[in-house]
Amino acid sequence: MTVLVAVPEGREGPQALDAGITEARLLDTDLVVLNLTLSTIDVSGVPEDLKVTLLERSGPGDRDPADAVLDEIADRPDVSRLVIGLRRRSPVSKALLGSISQRLLLESPIPVLAVKPED
Repeated sequence: MTVLVAVPEGREGPQALDAGITEARLLDTDLVVLNLTLSTIDVSGVPEDLKVTLLERSGPGDRDPADAVLDEIADRPDVSRLVIGLRRRSPVSKALLGSISQRLLLESPIPVLAVKPED
C-alpha cells in the first residue's frame, strides 16, 4: 500500500504534501510525491522513518498534469490513496475553466483526499 501525493504550484502544494505525510503515517505506508511544479520540491522536512519516493513529472512540458497523475496511478498498482490540493475558485472560473483537481476527483480509480489551503 502506498499514498501518492500530487504537489502543484501555489499554496495548495505544501498543504497537499503535509496532508500526504499525515495520511501515509496514519496508514503506516510509503509515500510517493509527484512533483507537478516547475521547481524543486524540498522533502527534507519529511520524517526520517517515512519512506519517500520523489518523482518529477515526465513527458512534454505541455503534458496535462492530471494525465501525469492518472498515469502514475496506473503504473503503480500499490497506490491505494491519492492526496491533492484544491485551489479556491470563483463560480465563474469553475464554469469556464477546467480543473485538474476536479478531473482527478472524478476520474481517479482510487480514493482521493482533497485538501484546501488555510485562509
